[in-house]
Amino acid sequence: MYLVTKAQIRDIVGNVNIAEEFYPALNIEVKRIILKALERAKKNNRRTLMARDL
Repeated sequence: MYLVTKAQIRDIVGNVNIAEEFYPALNIEVKRIILKALERAKKNNRRTLMARDL
């Protein structure tokens, strides 16, 4: 399962080809960002992710 859909990526990049290897790499990066934000929220004793955690 991808966190960002292929259609969403295509909407952003428009008329550019996307290698199949791009999708899993992007998924890993998005997951890393989310986990980092989660860690920050926990350090601040919150159970809510906020934009400032990014």
